[in-house]
Amino acid sequence: MKFKQIIILFIVLLLLSACNPGIEPKEHFGKIYSVALDSIMEQDDALNGDMEFIAIDMSNFDEVNETDKNEILNYFNGKYKVKVMDATFEQLKEMGLYNPDTMSLDGVLLRIEKVDIKSNNNIFFEGSKYRSGLGAVGVEVTVHYKDNNWKSKETNITWVS
Repeated sequence: MKFKQIIILFIVLLLLSACNPGIEPKEHFGKIYSVALDSIMEQDDALNGDMEFIAIDMSNFDEVNETDKNEILNYFNGKYKVKVMDATFEQLKEMGLYNPDTMSLDGVLLRIEKVDIKSNNNIFFEGSKYRSGLGAVGVEVTVHYKDNNWKSKETNITWVS
């Protein structure tokens, strides 16, 4: 009788561990958003020419905490070696970083408009990279957790101006 109980307990534990969703994306938003934003940044390299800064509009990053936001800013600062800031388009204008004569920024503005957590290891983003009214791209990115790392699985440009 005791042997049956041990076998049943073992089977239940095995089933529970198989149903475990594994990684919790919310615990890795700094890394996940960095991967998604970097995938957007890599689109249309011509927009990066002579950029003086990278602004990331985090005003709608509702589920991202301050630690994750700092992780994102530090990632971009380390990779691109330019000034990196959390700012909206309006804030960039107020700081004098928008040139009204050329109607462009002296850097690029990255935005995430939509986030959809499809599963614990698959997250879909819609975002954009803006330099000017005639220099911007819309991008869809799927970030995937595989081999203990968050990576860009698929990136598609959806519009160009």
